[in-house]
Amino acid sequence: MCHNRACYEHLNNTHMTATQFTFIFIAALALSTLAKLWLASRHLAHIAAHRTAVPDAFHEKVQLGDHQKAADYTSAKTRFDMLGALFDAALLLAFTLAGGIQAIADLCNSWFSAPIAQGMATLVAVLVLYSLLEAPFNIYRTFVIEARFGFNKMTFRLYLLDALKGLLIGAVLGLPLLFGVLWLMERMGAYWWLYVWLVWVVFNLLILFIYPSFIAPLFNKFSPLQDDAMKSRIESLLKRCGFTAQGLFVMDGSKRSAHGNAYFTGFGKTKRIVFFDTLLERLSINEVEAVLAHELGHFKRRHVVKRIAATFALSLVFLWLLGLLMQTTWFYQGLGVTTPSTALALLLFFMVLPVFSFLLGPIMSAYSRKHEFEADAYAARQTDAADLVNALVKMYQDNAATLTPDPLYSRFYDSHPPAMVRIAHLQTR
Repeated sequence: MCHNRACYEHLNNTHMTATQFTFIFIAALALSTLAKLWLASRHLAHIAAHRTAVPDAFHEKVQLGDHQKAADYTSAKTRFDMLGALFDAALLLAFTLAGGIQAIADLCNSWFSAPIAQGMATLVAVLVLYSLLEAPFNIYRTFVIEARFGFNKMTFRLYLLDALKGLLIGAVLGLPLLFGVLWLMERMGAYWWLYVWLVWVVFNLLILFIYPSFIAPLFNKFSPLQDDAMKSRIESLLKRCGFTAQGLFVMDGSKRSAHGNAYFTGFGKTKRIVFFDTLLERLSINEVEAVLAHELGHFKRRHVVKRIAATFALSLVFLWLLGLLMQTTWFYQGLGVTTPSTALALLLFFMVLPVFSFLLGPIMSAYSRKHEFEADAYAARQTDAADLVNALVKMYQDNAATLTPDPLYSRFYDSHPPAMVRIAHLQTR
């Protein structure tokens, strides 16, 4: 918050009123929620219309039963997401216009006297309450939808342990960060947002560096790849691509889910390549090599660096915007807060940001799909494109990914190209 006369004069001279901003917020929330429901309805209708027949491009590779399972699984998730969109909108209104955040802030302010302690208590209380209210949805998704289609392998005990570990890691890493952010916002004057951004950048780079070796092993077991023939092929591919990694690891993903995947993670010398055990059970050596070549394509085309840079640039813009908004009374009052503070500005901004940035979704998705095409093209140059096609088909089957998404829905949400488009691109190579 600002603590000088000029700042308060700025608060009082704004042209926006709280009522106007409330109307804008409600309109944006209604439009974004209705857009989500409309897109989901299109998606459901499109999948249902193509459920009875496997697309011609996959007719020889995908059984009708697998195709229909993917259609039913995707439809179940989409319907549940529609319910989730309505719940999220109602929850946001309850926290903002209905006075939820203000009530929690009043309670926390009565417990603590120091402004930063008040702010941290309020932020933590809201985040914990939000997580508890969202928990039934996560439980239903895991133990009902995923279990119904044979994907969930997680016990409820493991689910609780994961949640507890996540909470502890969040406290150990997040609380010092939160304290530092609030301190900088209070003490660094008009350009606090630049200092906070620098801290945010360093923090994220640190997480990228420590995640493979210290955080990920808290949740999964990572064993060195034992298959000598596969290991030899992969090491040869890595040498051709000029990629160095700390090691090749197999993750016990099967103890939580039947879904399969592969990825490389880490930063600098901590880079490592990870295969899900479920993936290795299904793919041949040639297909594993092709999948890895795709992941290495992301590295060679510097997609990871580009995405990190884009994220950092966007976060700088958002923090600068927050710096402007927190100087206005209508921002707080328009969202149901009557006692402005630094912490509440931060909380309100990032709670309502998804409402106003909804249209950024298709732009980011298009950017991601472009990277996927480039990584596929790189893999096709390093390995046989047919092997990548076969691997992708198996992964679509094993993950019950629909082959017939609604095109507009896919443009909004999908970070990967639709199956038919992606495989058609590969087949031209």
